[in-house]
Amino acid sequence: MFIDEVKIYVKAGDGGNGCMAFRREKFVPRGGPSGGDGGRGGSVILVASEHRNTLLELRYNPEHKAERGKHGEGSNCSGRHGDDRQVDVPVGTMVYDWKTAEMLYDFTKPGERFVIAKGGKGGRGNQHFATASHQAPTEHEPGTPGEEKTLRLELKILADVGLVGFPNAGKSTLISRISAARPKIADYPFTTLEPQLGVVPMPDERSFVVADIPGLIEGAHEGHGLGIQFLKHVERTRVLLHMVDVSDVTGRDPRSDFEIILNELASFSDELPKKPMIVVASKVDAAQDPERIAAVKAIAAEHGMQFLEISSATGQGLEELKFILAAIVHPPKVIETKDDGIAYMPYDRL
Repeated sequence: MFIDEVKIYVKAGDGGNGCMAFRREKFVPRGGPSGGDGGRGGSVILVASEHRNTLLELRYNPEHKAERGKHGEGSNCSGRHGDDRQVDVPVGTMVYDWKTAEMLYDFTKPGERFVIAKGGKGGRGNQHFATASHQAPTEHEPGTPGEEKTLRLELKILADVGLVGFPNAGKSTLISRISAARPKIADYPFTTLEPQLGVVPMPDERSFVVADIPGLIEGAHEGHGLGIQFLKHVERTRVLLHMVDVSDVTGRDPRSDFEIILNELASFSDELPKKPMIVVASKVDAAQDPERIAAVKAIAAEHGMQFLEISSATGQGLEELKFILAAIVHPPKVIETKDDGIAYMPYDRL
């Protein structure tokens, strides 16, 4: 199950109390105070893990508490510090304060750590309150409470390329052909109910990640269909692949489909239409009317977008598409050669 938003409660450990004690030893007539300090409470730490891709586990385990610090003891013995509590979250998780809606942290890289709730400080024992005129102090401090917060975690998947388009536009089939991902593929709308990620390998050992977003329909930004739930996942992509079904089976107007999806992206976020976008006419092997392909090519030209024809069934245009996407995700790097000329890394032929 793909869960991309949860509410959790975190509580850091309280600090241990300081101890009040006096030395009672033979042959030590003036032992003095010997109360040890309380231990520090454990903190709750969020850690970005590349081994998680959903917030499902946190949905069923919403409370996370760290260990409290131990109390101080006599003979100047300090209490043990409480153990920290580590909570793993997927890369791409955004942490918000539930009450104020303030964003506290955004995890964008594996291994990132953020102390979301600090443990309380241990109290001082009475050994710290002895002075020349106050040699038998009974004062000692209690530990301070650890921080506690109610959080909202929101996951926005991190992918280089986002596939958008109407249901059954061929997104799932495409990602299954160019990567090792195996999403469910069927001939009915909304076959894809959750985002699917696929890693596309390239000949020079570089790769990029493609996200198959559940199909959009008109009014998706208002909650129609599945769009409002998953549109946020394309906000972090570097390039959008707008797939338009040009086959004769649907009977839909491809030009209208293109405009509807573009409007939905713009209505959801002002930033989405600004992303680099490649228009892809999919299922060209089933397009008997060349005017349908020409219409999509024309509207792509009107918007100044790159256009490509593909067929996931026959493999037409897939290799070219992969290199085009790789060139955007991994721009060519210029390197100096021995004869002071200029050489380019792979993809320069594009």
